[in-house]
Amino acid sequence: MSLSDSVSAVVSVFRNRPGDLLPFYFLGAAVPAIVRVVPFVAVVVGYLYLEMAGHLEGLPEALAEVDAAPPDPDASEEELEAWAEELVSALEPFVTPEAVLVVGALVVVTALVSLLVGVILYAIASAGQLATCHARLRDERGIVAGIAGVRRYWLRFLALFVLEFLLWMVAAAVVGSVAALAALAVGVLSPIIGVLVGFLVALVLVVVLAAIRAVFAFAPVAVVVDDAGVFESLSNTVGFVRSRPIGAAFYYVISVGSLLAVSTVSSILVLVEIFVLTTVVITVALLPALGLLKTALYARYRDRLAPPAMPERSVRRQFRDGLRRGWREMTTFVRETPGIHAAVVVLGLASFAVGWIAAAPYEGAVEASILARLEGIIPPAFALELFGNNWFVAITTAFSGVVFAIPAIASLLFNGVYMGIVGQLEADPLTLLAFVIPHGVVEIPAIFVASALGVWIGLVTWRASRGRIDRPTFADALERAFWVLVGIGILLAIAAVVEAFVSPYYFRLFL
Repeated sequence: MSLSDSVSAVVSVFRNRPGDLLPFYFLGAAVPAIVRVVPFVAVVVGYLYLEMAGHLEGLPEALAEVDAAPPDPDASEEELEAWAEELVSALEPFVTPEAVLVVGALVVVTALVSLLVGVILYAIASAGQLATCHARLRDERGIVAGIAGVRRYWLRFLALFVLEFLLWMVAAAVVGSVAALAALAVGVLSPIIGVLVGFLVALVLVVVLAAIRAVFAFAPVAVVVDDAGVFESLSNTVGFVRSRPIGAAFYYVISVGSLLAVSTVSSILVLVEIFVLTTVVITVALLPALGLLKTALYARYRDRLAPPAMPERSVRRQFRDGLRRGWREMTTFVRETPGIHAAVVVLGLASFAVGWIAAAPYEGAVEASILARLEGIIPPAFALELFGNNWFVAITTAFSGVVFAIPAIASLLFNGVYMGIVGQLEADPLTLLAFVIPHGVVEIPAIFVASALGVWIGLVTWRASRGRIDRPTFADALERAFWVLVGIGILLAIAAVVEAFVSPYYFRLFL
């Protein structure tokens, strides 16, 4: 009954207060948005250096003398080579040894800092996620436990990440060396046997790496459930696998099968240019389900599984009630935070103006075309991609604000500058404006609300870090942010339908 109990517990937790489970998974999805601040800063620093050192002087004029836009995809190889040579010749005077050295060093430092920050943030998010899962599987407040789990377990999670990586590297080096030596030795006698030996050793490497991953898959759960140290969690995981091999194998099969299924579906959706929707499904459903499942299996092994009772309402009614609550929370949030929303709108418009002004010297040298971007779209697929992309951006923008609102503001400024550049370089500004208006009246306010939510979360985090509010109040804020994002999702779904089925077509009647 262990497997059925664990699966039932996962379903029960999902249907009981999803807002007390999913925020930490939204935080995990927001990690790249937080890390993105590092290259944002590097780009600004690099641009200011190049501008102040005079390395960009004359660049707009040089680009104006060549066709900076690449040829059509169906252009011949000779046309592509000619275009590339002309562009390289125009840019060559601006590529000085000093500029290459400084920009190269900036790129290396940015990559290293981004990697370090990303690993630490993933350890923090993972600690909060599994602590939340463990609490919900005992019918306790999830986010409160997740906040406590971050403080208590994140260093152990980081140590497990580093240790697993080192073991993978050691295993790959040892098995790879053995494979090379064996293939070389046997290959002298028979090339065919050498290839077979190399293939066999590669298969051994896959098995070794899979075994390492299998142990480390449950080690973080042991840290949370048993409050164990790094090496104790590994020992407890081995004991769990030996004592509950069917349960462990069930999780491995489900996780690998889910990965294969998602990869297959993603490959199919890519054919119709749907890229981000699967990422949303992974964030909202797959990762929480897998986290709950492995925690439930291990907690059942430790006799610590006491999930909430299954709700009496149907799934359909729960979904409808959830949408209503999300809309209500979003409208209430907007009414209660006019100052934050006003500041976000001002920053958005100011960053748009900066992008517009910065791109002015390149007008005519580099062009963008909304009509070219709309060629060949499939409206239903386009609507799904727009909704998935925009809601995922809203989620990551809002929850990245947990780092004192800095990433949320950086994302707002970046998007504003980008839109200003696109608007300035647009070959047909009136067509772009006509395209944007129908869905923009819904989509742009939704993005502003998401940015304001990120700033609000940052302010709440600041108060929590200063001890001005307690953990339950902080948890209430994160749960409220989840429901506000549900309301934002409704707006973005409406905008996506309009953008896919109305915006690309209606204005053509007047051209």
